[in-house]
Amino acid sequence: MDSSAEKFRGLRITSLDEEDDEAELENEPPPAAATSADYEDDEEDGEEAEVTLGFLEKPKRPGLLLRHLFPTKAGGIPAWLDPVNLPSGKSSCCGFCGEPLQFVLQIYAPIDGNSAAFHRTLFMFMCPSLACLRRDQHEQWKHKQGSPCRSVKVFRCQLPRTNAFYSSEPPKRNGSDKPLCAGAPVCHWCGTWKGDKICSSCKKARYCSEKHQALHWRTGHKNDCLQIISSSDASNSVLLAAGKIPVRTPWPEFEIENECEGNYDSDSCDENNSKSLVMQKHGKPDAITQSWMDQFEVLDPIADADNRCWASFQERITRAPEQVLR
Repeated sequence: MDSSAEKFRGLRITSLDEEDDEAELENEPPPAAATSADYEDDEEDGEEAEVTLGFLEKPKRPGLLLRHLFPTKAGGIPAWLDPVNLPSGKSSCCGFCGEPLQFVLQIYAPIDGNSAAFHRTLFMFMCPSLACLRRDQHEQWKHKQGSPCRSVKVFRCQLPRTNAFYSSEPPKRNGSDKPLCAGAPVCHWCGTWKGDKICSSCKKARYCSEKHQALHWRTGHKNDCLQIISSSDASNSVLLAAGKIPVRTPWPEFEIENECEGNYDSDSCDENNSKSLVMQKHGKPDAITQSWMDQFEVLDPIADADNRCWASFQERITRAPEQVLR
């Protein structure tokens, strides 16, 4: 876990000049569009509004992050808003390696005054491969027309207040809330994507891909499968254990608590001195910050505006360093 985090921290944005020196990446076909009309790749640009920050918190009690309670959360498995019409096919896979994407976080963000978006959730997924993330970074620099390959995807789902899945009344959050119907069967390995593939032996376990079926087989389903086949009682404990979803999740589950950024505003910011903006909270900039400043100082004055803007943003996020979302 820690080594993976260090690799992601090593990602950097390279310049267009540096990219020209890189070997040309082979062209990849764009991923197919989502098959469900309810889940769409979200590319809308909205006007700048008051900034809300998100902070990770352990769930106050079990069961608070289920789909019928409309959670905002990170890690674990997605609490699909529409539990039946899930993204499938190439839209659920990395555009580079073709492997199923892993769930990162979801944000419950209904739109006031929009009856069609009374319930609205944004879902973020990513490929765990650092190589795919780097290729995605270079593809974005190229500004290609059409639907480029992506290793990070965001889906949007929205529902009206009256729908087939949830009560039109607000949840009571006292343990009595239930969804109106069951969701589509999902992969027994990742618990994320629709389980369209079925184990050919026991006919019970479901998978979203051959890779996840193979992983599940090697990590225990091989033995469970034989017990299920030899059992005459389909409701025994072996079958229930084999049907436990998911077998493995890459990241632990946390609730995301929202707070207004205004709660962290500082009155002592010096807008005219980009260095003071970064040094204000820490006394002196770290090695990475100092390196960036040194680069800016040797450039022409036009670049100094970028220096101030970047340093201002750095100071802004250091006011609440635990934020994971803004």
